[in-house]
Amino acid sequence: MKLASKLIAVAAILAIAGLVGMPSARARQAPEFAGISQWINSPPLTMQGLRGKVVLIDFWTYSCINCLRTLPHVTHWYRKYKDNGLVIVGVSSPEFDFEKDAANVKRAVERFGITYPVALDNGLNTWNAWNNRFWPAEYLVDRDGTVVMHHYGEGHYLETENAIRKLLGLEPLDKDSLLEPDLSHIGSPEMYLGLARVHNMANALPLARLSRDYTAPKRLDLNQYALQGHWRLRDEYAETSGNDGEIRLHFRAAKVNMVASSDKPVTLAITVDGTPQPAVTVQESKLYTLFTGKPGEHVLTVKIPKDGLRAFTFTFG
Repeated sequence: MKLASKLIAVAAILAIAGLVGMPSARARQAPEFAGISQWINSPPLTMQGLRGKVVLIDFWTYSCINCLRTLPHVTHWYRKYKDNGLVIVGVSSPEFDFEKDAANVKRAVERFGITYPVALDNGLNTWNAWNNRFWPAEYLVDRDGTVVMHHYGEGHYLETENAIRKLLGLEPLDKDSLLEPDLSHIGSPEMYLGLARVHNMANALPLARLSRDYTAPKRLDLNQYALQGHWRLRDEYAETSGNDGEIRLHFRAAKVNMVASSDKPVTLAITVDGTPQPAVTVQESKLYTLFTGKPGEHVLTVKIPKDGLRAFTFTFG
């Protein structure tokens, strides 16, 4: 689960457990969609027009790892219950500027097999109308337009599905048809590389927007990363500004993902604990998996052979 206040977001490892409960009194009536720039898979919808339907509102964004681990459950519910009267609306509320691009969101919708309506909430107007602060967040609305349950973060899939079934007049399930992943081995938080939220960087030089040379320390503490080579820093990302850039990362997990992009394809050479891993080619703005292996502490090195690679975050699985 990612916690956000307007445009500022911080990662939360307690996403694994999630938060679930009834809404506050002022939020019990479902707010209308506000400031939606575009709809995918649907003409424009309104909450008033959806009266008589059971509605699940899913706030998400396509490069958020917590959202992506939740998506199989959400898409499963839609396939399973749409003919019973369930409507799901995915509200795409961007964390990064590239997630405002409708073409990027459309590609993600196709890639993840999302067939329910998706609303592009680029100005976070609907996010704010719902007083939301998390990615992902689910709000369940009954046929009268009342918010009867909400859930923040991953997990609690059986509870959410049974709440949907109750509103649809179906008997509860006694077990989840999609097993929840065991994420207890993750010992690293999401790490941001942009100036606005940089907390885990080990380089000694003062951080600045200027292009400059960075030297990685010989040793990294757990949950630190370091830049090597010529880089320029921006609010949302770190960008290589010369050839032979490098990132080193000390983490505890079984999987490492990086949100990244490049105007031209760039192939990354990756090693973990000195062992070469399959190369990863980056271009489209999205989440890339750099390593999948045994849980534990590892040191990852990413070698970047050309300028223009933008690295936004590391996330773990």
